[in-house]
Amino acid sequence: MQLVSVSRNDYPRLIQIWEASVRATHDFLSESAILTLKPLILEQYFDAVNLTAARNDAGELLGFSGVADGNLEMLFIAPEQRGQGVGAALCRHAIEHQAVTKVDVNEQNPQAIGFYLRMGFEQVGRSELDGQGNPFPLLHLALA
Repeated sequence: MQLVSVSRNDYPRLIQIWEASVRATHDFLSESAILTLKPLILEQYFDAVNLTAARNDAGELLGFSGVADGNLEMLFIAPEQRGQGVGAALCRHAIEHQAVTKVDVNEQNPQAIGFYLRMGFEQVGRSELDGQGNPFPLLHLALA
């Protein structure tokens, strides 16, 4: 596995990974919420972060992270790649090479919470609403 920079040419595959990952892990989101978020991710959010992708030896994208101002803003792994070290590698890279010290995680995503706690983060706060003002509480985590 290689961790590489992302180009706009990768965006179509990244949004596929994002959607598949969200459908596998964010069961609290309605279909309309996913369809509302998808163009925002593709047209705005990808450009607002420093994207890093994990590729296998054949060059296939396995997952990606997005970092801005010390925050891990996104980390999504193709569902068939979960549990194989892709997320951990991307998270460690973000911490070690992109100065990440914080991440927000949906309270309704216990798998992600457990993952970040295992990666060394601890809860430092909570918000009732997500970044779009929706009633999906966020846990604010920081490196211990």
